[in-house]
Amino acid sequence: MTYILETHHRAFSGAAFMVLAGALFAGANVAVQAAGMWYGAPSSAVAFWQYAGAMVLALPLLRGGHWRTGQIGLHLLRVALAAIGVQFWVAGLAVVPIWQAIALILTSPLFVTIGAWALLGERLDARRIGAVLLGALGGVIILAPWADDFTLAAFLPVIAAAFWAGASLLTKRLAATETAATLTLALLVLLVPINLALALPGGLSVGPVWWPVLLAAGCTVLAQWALAVAYRRADATYLQPFDHLKLPFNVALGFAVFGFAPPGSMWLGAALIILAVAWVLGDRASASHKA
Repeated sequence: MTYILETHHRAFSGAAFMVLAGALFAGANVAVQAAGMWYGAPSSAVAFWQYAGAMVLALPLLRGGHWRTGQIGLHLLRVALAAIGVQFWVAGLAVVPIWQAIALILTSPLFVTIGAWALLGERLDARRIGAVLLGALGGVIILAPWADDFTLAAFLPVIAAAFWAGASLLTKRLAATETAATLTLALLVLLVPINLALALPGGLSVGPVWWPVLLAAGCTVLAQWALAVAYRRADATYLQPFDHLKLPFNVALGFAVFGFAPPGSMWLGAALIILAVAWVLGDRASASHKA
């Protein structure tokens, strides 16, 4: 009985931390978009200061001796993938409405499926191929390449989703042995020098307005910590539906701050992507149960 109660408690708390992470990421996204759209700050400089500020805010975690790992190679690979994803993501937020960017980032689990097949040798049967194609259809509906105002910049969030999918695979693997503090610190400490190298050619100045960058930094460190805690307390398959709540969070904040009102086609495309993700995750859960 005690074990059952403890399991339910961990599942509930894991879901709560996943929802919290989604809300905090929404705050960070709106702040980053404000820096780019309102003040014209270069995306590479915004990414550097966002994560540099987050790293400084996360430094108190070092006092507990959490910066210990025996898997530095996996951490470096995870951070490299995340860094590339961050650059594409911030560049996308500077030109793409937040509702469109967030809806497209939901395709990340589908890239995880493809990556698990290509890199880890997982099976890719007709059901999973169908789910990937369904998700791709949802992405096309959201991108609306037939629209007069369509630009290739709309693909930037999709590219970010692909790289973040690889980082997510490694995060889940590392979460089995690493603490939430270690995962958070490794990402932030190792990500900053990479972002610095990418930002230097264009300069580090974000202009006279710093509040969006500082807000993004604060939301980022709290969101990364909450995400790591969620992955340690509950299975990724169970957590995925709660991760989808980031869409309404971002849509609501994007409308409140920028007046971005998504068209009906966005909800149709997002629904197809979420259905495809649920299809893939349901198939994985069934396979794990049989195994």
